[in-house]
Amino acid sequence: MTAQRAKINRLATGVPGLDDVLGGGLPEYSFNIIAGPPGSGKTTLAHQLMFSLATPKRSAVYFTVLGEPPLKMMRYQQQFDFFDAEKVNSSIRFINLGEDTASGDLDKVLGRITAAVREHEPSLVFVDSFRSVILADNNAGSFTTLQQFIQQLGMLMTTWQATTFLIGEYFAESEPNPVFTVADGLIWMRQCAERNSVVRKLEITKMRGQATTPGLHTFRINATGVQVFAPAPVTAPDEARSSSSPTTNRLSMGVAGLDEMMGGGLPCGYSLLVAGPSGSGKSILAGAFLAAGGRRGETGVIAAFEQRPNKSRGREVSELIGSGAVGVVDTRALNVSVDEISMLLIAEIRRLKATRVVIDSLSGFELALAPTFRADFRESLARMVSALATTGVTVLMTSELEDRYDDLRFSPYGTAFLTDAIIVQRYIEVRSELRRVMAIVKVRASSHSNDLRQFTIDDRGIQIGEKLTDYAGLLGGRPKRDRGQSSRGGAEDG
Repeated sequence: MTAQRAKINRLATGVPGLDDVLGGGLPEYSFNIIAGPPGSGKTTLAHQLMFSLATPKRSAVYFTVLGEPPLKMMRYQQQFDFFDAEKVNSSIRFINLGEDTASGDLDKVLGRITAAVREHEPSLVFVDSFRSVILADNNAGSFTTLQQFIQQLGMLMTTWQATTFLIGEYFAESEPNPVFTVADGLIWMRQCAERNSVVRKLEITKMRGQATTPGLHTFRINATGVQVFAPAPVTAPDEARSSSSPTTNRLSMGVAGLDEMMGGGLPCGYSLLVAGPSGSGKSILAGAFLAAGGRRGETGVIAAFEQRPNKSRGREVSELIGSGAVGVVDTRALNVSVDEISMLLIAEIRRLKATRVVIDSLSGFELALAPTFRADFRESLARMVSALATTGVTVLMTSELEDRYDDLRFSPYGTAFLTDAIIVQRYIEVRSELRRVMAIVKVRASSHSNDLRQFTIDDRGIQIGEKLTDYAGLLGGRPKRDRGQSSRGGAEDG
């Protein structure tokens, strides 16, 4: 007869993104360590967990072994939105172990913890800072005693069916400490400084009984508390959005003539890259794309990294933003990561049930990243595009390019292969006049025009003109001379 597996209940932490990184939540009755250097956010995370999890039926005790009273700690923590004064002294109790710890008697400290646990019968126990208990041990060479103390504390909490958190200032996971071995979970928090930027990262080094998301995950501390930016889940797109499926359901680009050039519009669920030099009209085209959706009652989301979303995109887009039909992802924060922007985009998409997304531009996006994230921008961007595809939205991204006539590229990051469609905008010189041209490079699994079309920009937006027939090519050939024009006399077309 097959033995029945023990079921582990997972607690929702209430920390945005953390449950995803943990693999579904925090195992109930687990013995956990929150470790990291000073200022990395350990105490803030512990308080956020406590205020989120504590209820009248699931009370919490927070032991402080710092030299400061709990009142001082709470004064700072109540600045966060998660702080609930009504829970203090009812669902949550603070107990100061400063004097007991100062004695250096681990038995006395353990006895005080045991007495408090028996009196209040908490379901959640926090010890902050646990490293202070370790450093206060005055018995030289008492490694065995310390190990026994940790084992007894772990057994006590398991017996009382308490989910336990030990908060400690540790600088490296290689530090020899028995607490790392005994712990069921180890949450490691870091602060990484590079140039003038500081980035916070979190890693689940250990969590028994469940698969966690590996790697370092960026997080922020703001007025709401800790927010973890887990990598967006990437799954296979629906068959309806597969690049090999029929592209019968298409969206209008909002520019007269462009839908026809693309074979009937942009297929739903596709990602489009609009590449071109500065001033070529990329943002205006992105605005027209959102406005076309707004006229059909569709909602959209925009992440603008170069200009305010309501500028250079027309009055119609400004009105859509004002009415809430187009959501705006805040890109003003410093030292962002691709995972952070991806998470914010997906949250807005779900909130608005959006069908169209604009990212303007990838060049500005890269500059907004902390330096530590720029090295793997291409890989992170690929993950983000795949994650957006799973939501079913149609994505338009712009990319700034230097207009070099001897080199045809669509993205400085080599990411053109990620997109399903590409529109390129270029400048040409004709009779000492700078003109704009546009071409459809690809629309995956669909026929499209190969014409090179001139276009202009006026107060109505982009106006596509006639096919350019006297230009030698997109790679920088020169326009042909008019017939009958002397090679010496008359001006050449530039």
